[in-house]
Amino acid sequence: MTRRISAVSSRLWRLPAAALRRGALARRGLDASLRRGLVVLGLGLALAAAACSPIYRNHGYVPADDQLAQIEVGRDSREDVAQKIGRPSAQGLLNDVGWFYVQSRFEHFGPRVPKEIDRQVVAVTFNGNGVVDGVGRYGLEDGQVVAISRRVTETHIKGVSFIGQLLGSFGRVTADQLINN
Repeated sequence: MTRRISAVSSRLWRLPAAALRRGALARRGLDASLRRGLVVLGLGLALAAAACSPIYRNHGYVPADDQLAQIEVGRDSREDVAQKIGRPSAQGLLNDVGWFYVQSRFEHFGPRVPKEIDRQVVAVTFNGNGVVDGVGRYGLEDGQVVAISRRVTETHIKGVSFIGQLLGSFGRVTADQLINN
């Protein structure tokens, strides 16, 4: 019976030791999963911070000041300006009195609408003979908001096809009108 008691007591002593070992292993597993979770959380935060950092984009071209210094007002022609600083992407549309070099810098920040943070415009104006009249540099602070009018001239020939228009004019012209002209 003493053997039996000693066997039972040795089992009792082993049980807490085994339970402690299992607890230590469980704690190690918890520590490993906690570490993995913290690493995943850290990577997620790093990606979120990188996604929210601003991205800058440049559009257009503006010649540098040293290139603009090569242009001689009152002496250089359009071709001289084209050779010295290149042709612009925009010209005066109605009267062709100037060349406009435009450069803009936009800030893209996450899902927000891009914001224009800088704009440079170089205007090279010409006189009637095509000779440089002036060179000016303007920034975003010099700009003005211009309201664009969306007025459109309506046509009065809605619903009438091209052939319908041709056939509709037959009765309006007489033979004596054609002969007298």
